[in-house]
Amino acid sequence: MKADFYETLGVSKGADDKELKSAYRKLAMQFHPDRNPGDAAAEHKFKEVGEAYECLKDPQKRAAYDRFGHAAFQNGGGGGAGGFAGGGGFSDIFEDLFGEMMGGGRRRSSGGRERGADLRYNMEITLEEAFAGKTAEIRVPSSIQCTDCSGSGAKPGTQPVTCTMCGGHGKVRQAQGFFSIERTCPTCQGRGKMVKDPCPKCSGNGRINQERSLSVNIPAGIDDGTRIRLANEGEAGALGGPSGDLYIFLSVKPHEFFQRDGADLYCKAPISMTTAALGGQFEVATLDGTQTRVKVPEGTQNGRQFRLKGKGMPVLRQPQVGDLYIQTAVETPQSLTKRQRELLEEFDKLSSKENSPQSAGFFSRMKDFFESFSE
Repeated sequence: MKADFYETLGVSKGADDKELKSAYRKLAMQFHPDRNPGDAAAEHKFKEVGEAYECLKDPQKRAAYDRFGHAAFQNGGGGGAGGFAGGGGFSDIFEDLFGEMMGGGRRRSSGGRERGADLRYNMEITLEEAFAGKTAEIRVPSSIQCTDCSGSGAKPGTQPVTCTMCGGHGKVRQAQGFFSIERTCPTCQGRGKMVKDPCPKCSGNGRINQERSLSVNIPAGIDDGTRIRLANEGEAGALGGPSGDLYIFLSVKPHEFFQRDGADLYCKAPISMTTAALGGQFEVATLDGTQTRVKVPEGTQNGRQFRLKGKGMPVLRQPQVGDLYIQTAVETPQSLTKRQRELLEEFDKLSSKENSPQSAGFFSRMKDFFESFSE
């Protein structure tokens, strides 16, 4: 007596298509003959599982089975449930489960028109160009569609013909015991068509190698590492298929004066000791082509930052602009003349703790720290 199909798959009578398919996939993998070589019981169970799923996945067969049970398919009543006949049959189930292992993972467009490969182009720009934006002309070695055959690969005046091996399907089916395997047609490589008279210019490939000139728009505010996509500017597709894309990878050269952090710029400006002590001013050039005056107050310390609002980088495709931060680096005088040395020594004698509060405070705390060890 045959087992109930629902029990065979381990599902309830109310199971939906997703549950049925999931249960079948699990059991088919478990009892597949390739995983159980020489195991007659596993082979029998594999057949039962396939028969049950073949019946229940079909709405009409399932309705008949729910009403009449196995009797619905006796004496020709069901027509092919036990032999995996009809419609897609067992081969469709097998392809669903194991198609990728057999090379079915790669998809082609109709007629075997493969999409062309994507290309990468590395471009280096200056910080000034990233600030202002630019239009760059580049030359890209690539493959383009053959103009003589319009990408078909066939000699002008002729057309590709249907593959005689697969009948234009791109796949061939091979029987192995009680199931069959579909694989890519080895004659046409899955395209479904063959070129009998190849185009002399492209040798039947439908594309030729050629360097192309392209215009690339680099917007203001572009950042290091940004990728720009040019749709359909990659390699031409095989046999007239769609082209791939071209990706421009941008890198920004290090700048002599400015370091970038997002939309903000940083610049280290050395100033003399006297300017830091007495106060003063200096001018810095900015990326917008202007000069800005920076006022240094009396007693400016090393490392102090001055913010120049709106003098940084533009924000990509936004109206905002970053800021420029000037950091002072107080420079100690070198190569002193005798008179300069005398003046500094005189200044040192006249100096008090109030003139160098940080220095006086540091060494005072250091002295207290040292004396704490002797207590």
